[in-house]
Amino acid sequence: MDTLSYKTISANKATAQKDWVVIDAENQVLGRLASQAAKIIRGKNKTNFTPNADCGDNVIIINAEKIKLTGKKLTDKVYVRHTGHPGGQRFRTPREMMAKNPAFILEHAIKGMLPKNRLGSRLFTNLHVYAGDKHPHASQQPKEIKLDY
Repeated sequence: MDTLSYKTISANKATAQKDWVVIDAENQVLGRLASQAAKIIRGKNKTNFTPNADCGDNVIIINAEKIKLTGKKLTDKVYVRHTGHPGGQRFRTPREMMAKNPAFILEHAIKGMLPKNRLGSRLFTNLHVYAGDKHPHASQQPKEIKLDY
């Protein structure tokens, strides 16, 4: 019996096959798109997924300003931040955030779905979100993928 067939192969930085993928966010629901993108960034869609290594793909998301939020989340959801000073709590709705920086909502949602450690910070650098349909990563020859959920 060949015992080598039972060896578990773990991916690491040297052996990971990292690709570039493009996702079009037009008319996509925010949370569903974010969870699929986080799964691709993490590498959970690959057969050689290793939890402690960066084995996921680089994800480019275009048309971030055309993302959809279901229900009344566009006006009722609140993003909270604090300036660090007394009484410095600030609130913004997704509509206000879209007017200022359309990519932030998608980045914020995906970052919340990644691990909260050094690996998560490193994985977040594999995400590239653009408000329009143009991106400067054409030289990486990214593959366009369609998300169906």
